[in-house]
Amino acid sequence: MRKETVLTHNWYFTKLPQKEIPDYADKHWKKVTLPHTWNAEDGQDGGADYYRGVCYYLRELNTFDLKEGKEYILYFGAASYDATVYIGKIEVARHKGGYSAFSVNITSYLKKGKNTLVVKVSNAPCDDIYPGLADFTFYGGLHRPVTLIELPDTHFDLGTRCHPGLHVFSDVTEDGAATLHLKSQVRHPDTADTVRYTVSDACGHTLVELYTSAARSECTYRLTSPHLWQGVEDPYLYTVTAELIRHNEVLDCVSTRHGIRRFSVDPARGFLLNGKPTPLRGVSRHQDLLGVGNALTPEDHMRDAAIIREIGANTVRLAHYQHSPEFYDLCDAYGFIVWAEIPFISKMSDSEAAHENALSQLRELIEQNFNHASICFWGIANEITIGGEKEALPERLRELNQTVKRLDPTRLSTMAQVSMLPIDSEQNQITDLVAYNHYFGWYGGKLTDNEAWLDRFHKRHPTRPLGLSEYGCEGIVTYHGDTPTMGDYSEAYQALYHEHMLRIIGERPWLWGTYVWNMFDFGCDARNEGGVTGRNNKGLVSFDRKIRKDAFYLYKAYWNPEPMIHICGKRYAIRPEGTATIRVYSNLPTLILSVNGIEIDKKDGDHVFVFDKIPVVEGVQTVSVHAGDVRDTAVFTFQREIPAHYRLTEDAAHGVTNWFEDKTVPQTPLTFREGYYSIRHTLGDLLKSKAAADVITNAFATVSGMRLKPSMLMMLADETPETVLKNPEAAEKLGMTEEQILSLVHTELQKIKIETKSSEASD
Repeated sequence: MRKETVLTHNWYFTKLPQKEIPDYADKHWKKVTLPHTWNAEDGQDGGADYYRGVCYYLRELNTFDLKEGKEYILYFGAASYDATVYIGKIEVARHKGGYSAFSVNITSYLKKGKNTLVVKVSNAPCDDIYPGLADFTFYGGLHRPVTLIELPDTHFDLGTRCHPGLHVFSDVTEDGAATLHLKSQVRHPDTADTVRYTVSDACGHTLVELYTSAARSECTYRLTSPHLWQGVEDPYLYTVTAELIRHNEVLDCVSTRHGIRRFSVDPARGFLLNGKPTPLRGVSRHQDLLGVGNALTPEDHMRDAAIIREIGANTVRLAHYQHSPEFYDLCDAYGFIVWAEIPFISKMSDSEAAHENALSQLRELIEQNFNHASICFWGIANEITIGGEKEALPERLRELNQTVKRLDPTRLSTMAQVSMLPIDSEQNQITDLVAYNHYFGWYGGKLTDNEAWLDRFHKRHPTRPLGLSEYGCEGIVTYHGDTPTMGDYSEAYQALYHEHMLRIIGERPWLWGTYVWNMFDFGCDARNEGGVTGRNNKGLVSFDRKIRKDAFYLYKAYWNPEPMIHICGKRYAIRPEGTATIRVYSNLPTLILSVNGIEIDKKDGDHVFVFDKIPVVEGVQTVSVHAGDVRDTAVFTFQREIPAHYRLTEDAAHGVTNWFEDKTVPQTPLTFREGYYSIRHTLGDLLKSKAAADVITNAFATVSGMRLKPSMLMMLADETPETVLKNPEAAEKLGMTEEQILSLVHTELQKIKIETKSSEASD
């Protein structure tokens, strides 16, 4: 039988350069446990300066009981994102891709006794591994477990892409019956070897045993009345076990849980699960944590899944890469419908090796996670035109889509488009489904632009299934006020934004899926938003998972049927005296509000209740809202002055008025004055200058229609204005050509002298 040993402890780590592959750890190495990342702190503290480079892990493998006739496999859950594995000083494997599993057969490299395992890992920028450009921290490290697997010579094969050794899917017919398809691949089978498949129900009762030749190892089984996997309503899972038998001995065993379901997407009715209309309403998730980075433990994953279940979501977009196997298992068990995707994001590399890397990561994503009932959608890209549209991009997207259909015809393909991508883009016709990331009402435009855009797309392409892959806005619980507005970063505006979005989404059942961005705040070292550095604050829950923002309870009121009441603005604890407005979220029909135990008002409502003009006197007041036995209470202090820190005092982001209106387009060919900025400088260089940063952010805000700050452009630091300002649809709206836009920006930049360090010092 196989024996698995998780290599958690006794690892040594260093960032120091090594002249050659080391065979021991000296005093400069640090002892660590896995999972581990070297960016747990500097990847979340802001400044866009976290360490991206080569590091080394070293561990001794004690194989005194090395056995003849056994195979030894090292299984890596993930290494971010370029890993080379050595036994002694011999290179035994290299893997490019930071989020998928890989394995290496080290049998022929092991010697009896002590062996040195070294893993060289790099998260340095490169052109041939995705992601290359994205709005999140690329944590480096061995951020998932490493396991040593001892296998008999004849065993279930992991394959070249670490599939689980057992492949299960099912067909459900209209009469309710289901056919299970069971398949495995056996390495080095003898003629008489057999495979026994056992199918058990959720209680562990065996329903059937099936036998087949190990050389063939494939069979089917028909269930006339299967218990279907009905998402969060009833996430019923069978267990399928495969045992490899020789004579009277079980040589190897693998198992998986399987949910039997069928699904489809209709452009008018949305998502259907087992024939039942099931509007997919949920959240997106990044897999990192404050002070931990992406080196999450199983307990961390369980906590995140429990919070998503608490809010009542029925779907999760696992952005923007392959997530941990533990989390896919949790999605199966909770009944979350999953959108799983690869990190082909923001910008297409021109490198052919990069395209092969995207294909490789897609193959690994599908083969390693094929058995999960929760996964219904394979995502092939996210906002891939942020870094500019490339001529080869449509063909590369088509090849990715064809790979999905070839490896898994049972599921649907999709992609998430950046908001600026034209509705009629050919990219919208490549995958089975399409979805857009929209932030109207936050980065630009008005809240009502959301429904206007959705209706426009649906009217123009009524047969094209449309989803909302991202929507959201920042919410920082420090900021409060009675008149929340777009761009104030307040918890109250975040809640008002989501009130609007929930209402308009509910009015459009044809949206096949909608995903809040994001369930949790997450690390992005380049960001400096709302006075908070190093993170994206759009989460409904804080980065440390300890604070549920008001918007969290809004969604809980809509999605979770368990009776609840939540008084908003509890952190707006000191308020102006006079009269007060108390906002409440609840899934109950009628609420009663009391102040200091005295009943003041009673209201009927639909999820959002506003108790307006509640009379209050100066001092501490206890506000309580109840319906029967369900109650919530808040304590407020009413006084003349409110704390200054309730208001954000930093400079606002640039607006989205037409920055080009009062500028005359130059008629002469572009000239480039030496020592002055131009459109051929990178954004990283331009953003170092306050004057140049003002020019580029104003121009980008006008072209994109989004409010922007210099820190938000840092993820495009290696790009030039010549690339990122090209937007034919925006140019047409502005009444200009793309060349005229670039000419205006270039003219403004040429007025700004490049300050050298020596000249700055002399000033």
